[in-house]
Amino acid sequence: MLTTINNTLTKIEDFLILFSGISIFIVMILTSFQIISRVLGYPWPGYLELSELSISIFAFLGVAYAQRVDAHIRMELIVGSLKGRIKWVAEFCATLLGFLLILILIKYSYLFALDAYQIGDTTYNYLYPTWPAKALVPIAFSIWAMRLLVELFGYLRMIKNIDADPIAIPVIRSPEELADEEIKVIRD
Repeated sequence: MLTTINNTLTKIEDFLILFSGISIFIVMILTSFQIISRVLGYPWPGYLELSELSISIFAFLGVAYAQRVDAHIRMELIVGSLKGRIKWVAEFCATLLGFLLILILIKYSYLFALDAYQIGDTTYNYLYPTWPAKALVPIAFSIWAMRLLVELFGYLRMIKNIDADPIAIPVIRSPEELADEEIKVIRD
């Protein structure tokens, strides 16, 4: 069951990271055209405000994916040196703290987006509504919370059976393993 939930969540995260990457590419192309048109004396009205609103796509939609592939900054000095059940207990505790923090962030970012919607918050010059960009934050954090919840169950599974293969949890690799992996990517 954990594998099925992990695979479903992986598909959602992969879609969001793809959407985020495509969005970055589109904004990059549009920014290039905006610069050229500005040099030619025809700036696009409101472009800066729209590009600022799009930042929530880049900044937040990929956080669950980053959690899955273990791309967030971690303090691995202590946890990396632990072995066996104590390692999985430490990972569980750290993930539980992260999960609780994300739940708090979901609540307050949702209230922030709801407030922006209710008061009709807009950008300063061209009056674009800000609530859609602000609503992306609790949505992205909710997906991140689901990833953390799946990891919590993965760590509980490892605590119960330390000889099991890790499922739905990041595995800390040694510098040698990371170097070997990078060499394989370069060769392929």
